[in-house]
Amino acid sequence: MAFQVKELEKHASGQAFELILSPQSKESLPEFPLSSPKNKDLSLEEIQKKLEAAEERHKPHEAEVLKQLHEKRECEKVELQKMIEKNNNISKMVEEKLTHKMEVNKENPDAHTSAKLDRLRKKDKHTEEVRKNKEFKVPADETETN
Repeated sequence: MAFQVKELEKHASGQAFELILSPQSKESLPEFPLSSPKNKDLSLEEIQKKLEAAEERHKPHEAEVLKQLHEKRECEKVELQKMIEKNNNISKMVEEKLTHKMEVNKENPDAHTSAKLDRLRKKDKHTEEVRKNKEFKVPADETETN
């Protein structure tokens, strides 16, 4: 198919063209046919052979994918096992500490309570001292301002 281009006008916004198509001549026929080649009727055996060949081509890829999935699952299993082991170790340590603390409290319940009472007495004594110091300071400050 041949065509001619004819320029019409030039504008500030662009150009205008006219495209003139000439009728198709027998000389300008394309070398290849435009329609798709006709598929010949395939027999059942040929179709099965093609399907088997396609399946053979896909097998290595499927095997590779399955291998990668298997490796990934193995890694996940190892990681999960490590996490479980770590959690078990932590819970054993916590349980041992708690058991030890309970044993210490059972062995010396009197020492434990007396230690708490001592701390309370010291706290009360400190509180009393702070109150006394405040009482002495307040009148001294008032006399200085008067």
